[in-house]
Amino acid sequence: MIHEAALQICEISRGFHARGWVLGTSGNFSAVLSREPLRLAVTASGLDKSSLTPEQILEVGGDGRIIGNHRGKPSDETLLHLEVARNRGAGAVLHTHSIWSTMLSDRYAQDRGLAIEGFEMLKGLDGVRTHEHREWLPIIENAQDMSALAQTVRNVLNAHPLAHGFLLERHGLYTWGVDLQQAKRHVEILEFLLEVHGRQMETRR
Repeated sequence: MIHEAALQICEISRGFHARGWVLGTSGNFSAVLSREPLRLAVTASGLDKSSLTPEQILEVGGDGRIIGNHRGKPSDETLLHLEVARNRGAGAVLHTHSIWSTMLSDRYAQDRGLAIEGFEMLKGLDGVRTHEHREWLPIIENAQDMSALAQTVRNVLNAHPLAHGFLLERHGLYTWGVDLQQAKRHVEILEFLLEVHGRQMETRR
């Protein structure tokens, strides 16, 4: 089961790298393998996302610890993936680190979020039926204590039950879906909208 998820994650990773969304060792991805007990396939830490192999996708339990004989260390942000999987019932969680998500998460940090509305692309988000939808992307202050950050993520998700993603300040985008393909679509839509928003800001100066 993990092999199929790993193959999909590697394909998504290469595509995101080619678009400049996970350069260097940035970004991390996961897919739910089982609910009871909760188990994830998640990217190992510190790897070039342009050349991931299935062997570099690790299986972890609900505590974030490796299951089985996998080599490597799970992404430092595995606890955040687990929190989203539990809170949203997500089947996959994807984290990108694009230029626009990083810049806008810094620009709107004091507002604790960023609103995007009026664009046709919003209709690609799960459950959205009209371009008049107003999507609020919460912005969460980044931290090195992953347990504390996971708790903050839980609080923010509870406070914004309709959000399709969130931004970590100066760090990037988190979004999710019922499976890897829906999560991938959400990344593409939100990254597009973030770039549009950022470029509009530039032209208005």
